Parts: sequence; structure tokens; C-alpha cells
Amino acid sequence: MRKLLYAAAISVMGAVPAFAETLPQVDVYKSPLCGCCSEWVEHMRAAGFPVNVRDVEDMTPLKKMAGVPEEMESCHTAVVDGYLVEGHVPASDVKRLLTERPEARGLSAPGMPVGSPGMEQGGHKDPYDVILFGGKTGDRVYSRQNTP
Repeated sequence: MRKLLYAAAISVMGAVPAFAETLPQVDVYKSPLCGCCSEWVEHMRAAGFPVNVRDVEDMTPLKKMAGVPEEMESCHTAVVDGYLVEGHVPASDVKRLLTERPEARGLSAPGMPVGSPGMEQGGHKDPYDVILFGGKTGDRVYSRQNTP
């Protein structure tokens, strides 16, 4: 029965292109009251990531267990393919991370930079850095965003 349904779907929709991008699931842990976190989730979905949202009342213990350094913290924490993504990191940086696969704990957009995905406020955008953290060589700037 499944094969029949699959064959019918292919005949109606056409073959799936061989170059179609398959992205891993992003598990997002956030406060149930955080609107900017929900906006970031939508940014990731729009970029093609399947996203699973888990509302957490107190993020502090989760961040400590995950190994997010205090100076890297933001409002939400995500896990994707073994990496942490802390805060409003652009989807393009997450895709680059998954392609390059550096030895690191993950990426962070520390704080809540205005103009980052989910933190849009009209046309105003503050410059900010996305940091690769937890690597053997220490933390480093992974990308610079909203630079003139």
C-alpha cells in the first residue's frame, strides 16, 4: 500500500530533483513566552530546516547541561546534528557549520542583537559577530553580520 501511495505521489508531483537539499532537524529549546525565539524558528523553517520546538520554563539548567558558556548565552538554545546553536544565528551560518563541520561545540550570536534573525526592528540593524565556540583552538569569530 505504501509503495502504491508513493508511486501515485511521484506521478502527480513529478520526480524529486536529485539536488534537493536535505537538512537535519533543529531541536529548539525556548521559553514559551519568547516571541523573538518563535520568529527565529520561522527563519530556520523558511531556510528549509525541519524544526522541533520544546518550551522550557527555566533555560538556565539546560544551558549549563549543554555546556553553553555564560558569555555565549542568548534567549534560546538549539541542537542540530550534534552542534549547539545559541541565539539568533542566521540559517546561512548554520548551513555553513554543517558543511564545514569544524571541531567545536557550536555557534552563538551572544545576547540578542537587533537586526539578527528574529530580532528585526524595522530597518535598524546593529552589527554583531557570530562566534564559533568550544573548539580546541578557542572561540573565534565565525561571521560578521550587518557590517557596513
